[in-house]
Amino acid sequence: MTDPNLRIVPTWSGVVVLEGAKVLVTRAAPSDAGSLAARMRARRWGELTPEERDVLAEFAGRVLVTRDRRLVASGGPALGGVLTARLPDPDGFSDALRRELFLELAEEALRTSWDPSIHVEEAIRSIEDLDAVRNSVGERLVSWAARDAIDPTDAEPGSADAVARAVLGSASAGDPTLGPSDPELTRGRQSLAELYQSIGRVRGDLERAVEQAMPRRAPNVVALLGPLLSARMLSLAGGLDRLARLPASTIQVLGAEKAFFEHLRGRAPPPRHGLLFLHPVIQGAPRRQRGKLARSLAGKVAIAARLDREGSPLRPELSASFESRTKAIRSAGPGDGTKRPRRGSRSPFHRTSEHR
Repeated sequence: MTDPNLRIVPTWSGVVVLEGAKVLVTRAAPSDAGSLAARMRARRWGELTPEERDVLAEFAGRVLVTRDRRLVASGGPALGGVLTARLPDPDGFSDALRRELFLELAEEALRTSWDPSIHVEEAIRSIEDLDAVRNSVGERLVSWAARDAIDPTDAEPGSADAVARAVLGSASAGDPTLGPSDPELTRGRQSLAELYQSIGRVRGDLERAVEQAMPRRAPNVVALLGPLLSARMLSLAGGLDRLARLPASTIQVLGAEKAFFEHLRGRAPPPRHGLLFLHPVIQGAPRRQRGKLARSLAGKVAIAARLDREGSPLRPELSASFESRTKAIRSAGPGDGTKRPRRGSRSPFHRTSEHR
């Protein structure tokens, strides 16, 4: 029987069948926050609630319309229709119950969205911040040491590490010829050298902590990339959970966002790799092989991240598969040696802008 006026509408409190603007059937869910939250979770995962199954069984053989794709996928209603009626809440479903339900769902979403790898992200960002600060302090220390009145035959100040050691060494030796003539400035420069070395020690501690923690957090990714590169990959992706959802093509160019957008503007060729270039296999490969190696490695990392996200133990076959693919790419050689004609870098959207 065909009746295009029949419409099935899932609500937070159950399910309603409308005939035009008239409420024909109402199936209410149990009026407690726990049962309603369970039904909300089922809808989020694309499943049907018990009330929806009952209504679909009752109206089997009749044509209904809906805007909910879950119901369409069940083989019942057709997609379409516009809702014009106001749906009343059944008895026992108050605003207080609605508030309790959504607070419970919000708390559950916060619990499930927390990713333990956030601590690894913070450690990597701390290392990057310390690198920036240490470079600035080192540059200032070298500049300050270059102001000393030294013999012109002496060598120029070397690296910041060497300068810091020299400044602290001259202080311990009591050499008054090195440094400012004012003792206060001398002590200030010594404190700056101590700060430079202290930042280096803290950075080393953080790096060792990341190296020890990463194999427990993501053993399969670490087996492919190593602990530090894995940690930087997680930090750039936004955590292990998000890395596990990224396709291999996105993982391949993570860290090359600027080059990718330059390519979209038609100013550069597409990037072949991003952060994965720091992997020793790719970094030491001939230029023409790096794209293939990065693509193969990104595919393995995508699989490894999904395994780690589910708590899977170490799978040595992933590393073995990448090593086998690496040998195959290297045995094929970098190419036939002929120089290919250079094509102009064009945006993938150039067809939409031509002949305007």
